[in-house]
Amino acid sequence: MTSAAPGAPHAAWADPPAGPGAAASGRVGLRQLASRMLTLCWVELRKLRHDRTELYTRAIQPALWLLIFGETFNRIHAISTPDGISYLAYLAPGILAQSALFVAIFYGIQIIWERDAGVLAKLMVTPTPRAALITGKAFAAGLRSVVQAAVVVVLAAILGVELTHNPVKLLATACVVVLGSAFFSCLSMSIAGVALNRDRLMGIGQAITMPLFFSSNALYPTALMPGWLQAISRVNPLSYEVDALRWLLIGVPTNIWLDVVVLVTAATAGVIVSSALLPRLAK
Repeated sequence: MTSAAPGAPHAAWADPPAGPGAAASGRVGLRQLASRMLTLCWVELRKLRHDRTELYTRAIQPALWLLIFGETFNRIHAISTPDGISYLAYLAPGILAQSALFVAIFYGIQIIWERDAGVLAKLMVTPTPRAALITGKAFAAGLRSVVQAAVVVVLAAILGVELTHNPVKLLATACVVVLGSAFFSCLSMSIAGVALNRDRLMGIGQAITMPLFFSSNALYPTALMPGWLQAISRVNPLSYEVDALRWLLIGVPTNIWLDVVVLVTAATAGVIVSSALLPRLAK
């Protein structure tokens, strides 16, 4: 019986052997790459299973937005909404996107902690591509946000908001949340690659979170914004995420394909930039 050398990567993480059948090896390589990303994603989710406190504490803020802000503005009819939709129904997808944003935007703190604990250095010496490391973490953040989104959907249902019951649209909603959260978590990890420090990252994250939220259409239609804010809203990925969620959950018309293309492009760009900055963070 033979055993692996100490410190050798697990077989599932090893590069595919060279030799004849390059096409077959390429397919094996792609499967292994997908397996590595799924493994990293699963590792991240296991952390959440062992500590659910974050889920409970993060449920407080969307509850306050829906219960206080939403109910108040729904009663006074201060903001006009399209097609006679109640303001509370109009607000619910925006708060869903906001809660996912708040989960993802501080995700870089975790990768800095991993750097300080030596975990990131160990991951960097495996044959796993940097893009796979970032993608695994980004989509783990997305799945965390899906759990948070489910809390918002339940709260909205309790408040009497009529959201779709179509399982296909609910699944598409989860996919949109994952894409949006993947981008914002990559943005956070990119900032971590520049800031290199948890305190700096916290300061930058807090400085950009509310401007991202208030410059989107999460709280009010874009048409009500001044011209300069409308221009910012058009380049804010959160606006496209909110548009897609409103179309899926309450049927507000939108260009859903444009929304999806923008979110996929933003998430891809986020993975590329974060992957480029990862070695700087790992030093």
